[in-house]
Amino acid sequence: MIKVFVMPTCPDCTKVIAQVKDNPEYVIIDIGAHVRNLKEFLYLRDNDPVFDAAKRYGFAGIPCFVLDDGTVTLSSLEAGISPSPRGESCSIDGRGC
Repeated sequence: MIKVFVMPTCPDCTKVIAQVKDNPEYVIIDIGAHVRNLKEFLYLRDNDPVFDAAKRYGFAGIPCFVLDDGTVTLSSLEAGISPSPRGESCSIDGRGC
């Protein structure tokens, strides 16, 4: 099962949620729904180098995917989901949100 860390107010996340919501191969984890979910995501973000570029450019790093083998990726394609067209994205300065 692939874990998908999301937040419903994130434009990129809503596109991913729509694609996987009824697919049993994915579990959607809303990081804003419970502090336990947020802590699980923050542990990944603080410790996995896949987030280095996202942090450098002020992005949250969601949607985030943890594949069956434990690989962490920010690529929807690597998680078997069609990539969203480039568009809105949330950054620390609020652009795109």
